[in-house]
Amino acid sequence: MSDLDISIEQVEKDPIKNTETEVVERKGLGHPDTICDNIAEKVSKALCREYKERFGQILHHNTDEVQLVAGEANPKFGEEKDLEKKIYILLAGRATKEFKREKIPVDKIAIEAAEKFIEENFKVLRPEHIEFESRIGETSTDLEDVYNREEVLSNDTSFGVGHYPLSDAEKLALGLEEKILEIDEAGEDIKIMVTREKDVVDVTVAVAGITSRIENLEAYNKFKLEVKKVAKKYSQKYFSNGCVHVNIADSEDSVYITETGTSAENGDDGSVGRGNRYNGLITPERSMSLEAWSGKNPVTHVGKINQIRAHELSEKIHEETGKFAQCRIINKIGRPVKNPVIHIKTEDEKEVEGIVREFIE
Repeated sequence: MSDLDISIEQVEKDPIKNTETEVVERKGLGHPDTICDNIAEKVSKALCREYKERFGQILHHNTDEVQLVAGEANPKFGEEKDLEKKIYILLAGRATKEFKREKIPVDKIAIEAAEKFIEENFKVLRPEHIEFESRIGETSTDLEDVYNREEVLSNDTSFGVGHYPLSDAEKLALGLEEKILEIDEAGEDIKIMVTREKDVVDVTVAVAGITSRIENLEAYNKFKLEVKKVAKKYSQKYFSNGCVHVNIADSEDSVYITETGTSAENGDDGSVGRGNRYNGLITPERSMSLEAWSGKNPVTHVGKINQIRAHELSEKIHEETGKFAQCRIINKIGRPVKNPVIHIKTEDEKEVEGIVREFIE
């Protein structure tokens, strides 16, 4: 049995229910920060597959340093054309490039993973719109040694925190993007802000229109009305009172249209870790870790492992007790990954320690 340090604190209910105000944000699939998060994670997963197929184990790597530099575009209604300047994406971090005297084509694997993500997830944006460069360096020998020990040790001092179930405002912010993307003219760069005051909700949506699918200003205004209709209908699933705003920065001279469906084509840069947390949301009313989890290795980097475990454990406790749970999981560098410190806040303390031990072990 692993040596777990478990602390359980009883709370009456989900603390968010005691607040009169709540703010929740989501940066959608095509937001530059989210693009970076997803590419970092796809590169890590591709390297994991390569390492396991060739050597039977995941070797040390962290590909959580992806930077997007916006391109240049001149979008016009009814047109689809090449960008005036391509989007630039730099893949950085560290990875094992040689093992047992065998070379591993890390840069090639990374770029192919990034291109595949773009190809499979966007309506109009294509790898051809982007200049990819991989500058992933050789891994640190100090951290690589952590892998070579009999017991898996943490390669960082870090914590993760999660909660479950989500509040109604959180569910609204998380689920609305998928509904908007069903609209043909909607690009993937969608940003959603939900603010709640008591039981009244205010939803603000920014969504990039795709020029090749919008003929003129009249069609654009119809598109905005359709987004508003969809957002209002979905928000009423959770709140009976509220309002919806769409692309409120529009003016007579400027509206939110793009050639590729993302603001990354023209002036909006991105980085890993600046957007959504592991649960896909930004929730200032909740405890959060500000550490980026995307692209970190899944074997020893507790900055990733603990965020995933905290969210999954919170959900597990809720599934088995029907009650709210918040979990915080902490590891120290050089200590066994399997022996974290765990702090739980929940409505029902009974049997929770057993659930925690079963989950971790």
